[in-house]
Amino acid sequence: MLRLDKFLSGANLGSRSQVKEYLKQGLVRVNGEVVRKPEYKIEEGKDRVSFREKEIIYKKYVYYMLNKPQGVVSATRDRMHGTVSDLLKDTGYGDLFPVGRLDRDTEGLLIMTNDGGLAHDLLSPKKHVKKVYYVETARPLSEEGRKALEKGVDIGEEKPSLPAKAERISDTSIYLTITEGKYHQVKRMLHAVENEVAYLKRTAMGGLFLDENLPCGSYRELTEEEVRKMRE
Repeated sequence: MLRLDKFLSGANLGSRSQVKEYLKQGLVRVNGEVVRKPEYKIEEGKDRVSFREKEIIYKKYVYYMLNKPQGVVSATRDRMHGTVSDLLKDTGYGDLFPVGRLDRDTEGLLIMTNDGGLAHDLLSPKKHVKKVYYVETARPLSEEGRKALEKGVDIGEEKPSLPAKAERISDTSIYLTITEGKYHQVKRMLHAVENEVAYLKRTAMGGLFLDENLPCGSYRELTEEEVRKMRE
């Protein structure tokens, strides 16, 4: 059984507040009868739901791209700080979770979904999913340091970091591509070459790239093509 307002939000009819307004206006029918209560429970695959006389389909799994801002944590709840889940409350889905984590002071691409299987595949160490970060360094990065990042550096683990790709943009900025997801990994890698991260933003994960037109702190649903690329 599923709440009607969640069903409607999952069908991309609008935010939860917009959906409640549609219900008040009597624009939603369940099995031909007008229903105005957002908490009304429906049975997926059995009850027929229509909006303005057009039948709508519920999506079991949904996928969102979030351009994470600084100051929020990659969690579903936190006592001290705002979370990425707070930013997606209007989706109507209360079971969304972040695929992986970005530090509180890190911006950029974060996938939010309720598909545990896809999240497992993207985060599995065996998959070596590529993650691209735009990094601004506190000091000019030497060529020796850049090459060390590509070879693998000591980040305090049993083994050095896996080989990476460090594409120089300027003396103090690079695109760093890694295939691991260890705690504070990019910061630890830069520290290993006697430098520090001044600014960090994830721009890609797997085959998915951050939408340049998506403002920081905003989100949008992924297209079918983008979901397909993530599964490759």
